[in-house]
Amino acid sequence: MPYTAFFSERMGRALRNPGLYKFAVLVAVSGGGVVAYADARPVAAEYPQAAPKKKLVVLGTGWAGTSFLKNLDTSLYDVRVVSPRNYFAFTPLLPSITCGAVEPRSIVEPIRNIMRKKTGPVKFSEAECYKIDPKSKKIHCRSNIGTNLDGNGEFELDYDYLVVALGARSNTFNTPGVPEHCHFLKEIEDAQRIRRSVMNCFEKASLPNLSEEVRKKNLHFVVVGGGPTGVEFAAELHDFVQDDLSKLYPDIKDLVKISLIEAGDRLLTMFDKRITQFAEEKFKRDGIDVKTHFKVVKVSDKAITMTNSATGEVNVPYGMVVWSTGIGTRPIMMDLMNQIGQANRRVLATDEWLRVLNCENVYALGDCATITQRKVMEDISAIFKVADKNNSGTLTVKEIKNVLDDIIERYPQVALYLKTKQLKDFSDLLKVSEGDAVKESLELDIERFKKALAQVDSQVKMLPATAQVAAQEGEYLARCFNRMEICEEHPEGPLRMRGTGRHRFKPFRYRHFGQFAPLGGEQTAAQLPYDWISIGHSSQWLWYSVYASKQVSWRTRFLVVSDWMRRFVYGRDSSCI
Repeated sequence: MPYTAFFSERMGRALRNPGLYKFAVLVAVSGGGVVAYADARPVAAEYPQAAPKKKLVVLGTGWAGTSFLKNLDTSLYDVRVVSPRNYFAFTPLLPSITCGAVEPRSIVEPIRNIMRKKTGPVKFSEAECYKIDPKSKKIHCRSNIGTNLDGNGEFELDYDYLVVALGARSNTFNTPGVPEHCHFLKEIEDAQRIRRSVMNCFEKASLPNLSEEVRKKNLHFVVVGGGPTGVEFAAELHDFVQDDLSKLYPDIKDLVKISLIEAGDRLLTMFDKRITQFAEEKFKRDGIDVKTHFKVVKVSDKAITMTNSATGEVNVPYGMVVWSTGIGTRPIMMDLMNQIGQANRRVLATDEWLRVLNCENVYALGDCATITQRKVMEDISAIFKVADKNNSGTLTVKEIKNVLDDIIERYPQVALYLKTKQLKDFSDLLKVSEGDAVKESLELDIERFKKALAQVDSQVKMLPATAQVAAQEGEYLARCFNRMEICEEHPEGPLRMRGTGRHRFKPFRYRHFGQFAPLGGEQTAAQLPYDWISIGHSSQWLWYSVYASKQVSWRTRFLVVSDWMRRFVYGRDSSCI
């Protein structure tokens, strides 16, 4: 047999038998080169290529999007990230940037640094998504830097799964003059503009031939909104003035005034009242003018107009205004909600698995969405039917206890109601409705069952729009996607009791690890789990350790700690850059 014919026959056998393939290649190489095998095409058909990966598009690189990307197994999907900024910013430290305590670059991590550490390739596009088309499963994007093949900066992307983590914008409540004359504090650029504006106000007030009235106007800093961001910025600004600027501007330091305006009856409404009381008393001692029950109705280039039931309308001149009154809806979210029948909402509605309602294969998390917790009374008949395994039309207390864990998993408001009312289990809940001792053999029909659970849904609450919630949602959804593609499983919607198949994906459950409110003077208020309240210098050091540990990389962690050390030694940076 000729050599080439012999080798062709052996190579054909090797291709049909993968175990011999390496040996065949070795023989070919040792014979002086590799011989092309012309009849390999029919054999290759026996080994079809793997199915293409599903396209997963992630919109946004904030807390939710970055947390999702960090925990996602990117080797399972064809991942594309789209965001108008190519970095992640540690937003809780934005107030520190406004006063030079921390540098902007210290709290940002390039998103490509995070992407290159993933097991599978991830593509990134620095562009803004301006329209989502759920029917055709496309998103329309526009690049501000004009990087596109056709030159106009616009492009489209197809998706199989879409994760929307676009965050929210500042809520102006349609108050006239706010967008034109107020500063916001949502992005790095906002903090940098505030920093420049603070220094400009001091430099203007230092000019010669100005009256004292004009100087006071230039040095009047107004903060609208008594939430965590507004309170922390007011505290940071006060420390900046007292510790640093008073030494640089000794002639005008006594003319500085900081006003904090809140429409409600107290500051930090989401915190314990003990923290609120301490904060208000401390601000009063520090000379920060706290005005509660005042509503801002107009902002001009010279004065801010606010109303109060006792004083009526008041015009107050200012040098700078920072607007921090909550979050509003982005235009792209409004358009998407109109398309899917969620009009007249503030944010996208999702189920407990973060799936956007009335929208296939679209997930939303972070500040742009909220979980619509399903109510027990909506499913009370289904719950009763599943628990009544013998179809007797009644349930014993023992039978209800057997499925109580499944009910609590699907409807967390049940556990919250029991905790709020200091009830141990369903028997105690039944005692409240029945009014007497309850035996294990007591049988309940559906009406009595409804009566026992009638008040449970009063405990359904909205999740706060915080970085902590967004980060946990991103981590949860990444775990779901990691399992979903491998096991070909999908989140289950209907109630499933023990014995008939439990949820393959447990619904998202937020775990609150506490919150901080820096109040200046190296004092911080901490509200931690189990109703533990801590206020003072020890809480400030806890704040330092937690915020340093939560940085997304060792690089940013080192930079932030270095900035804090620099501030202790040299003070805050007062340069206007």
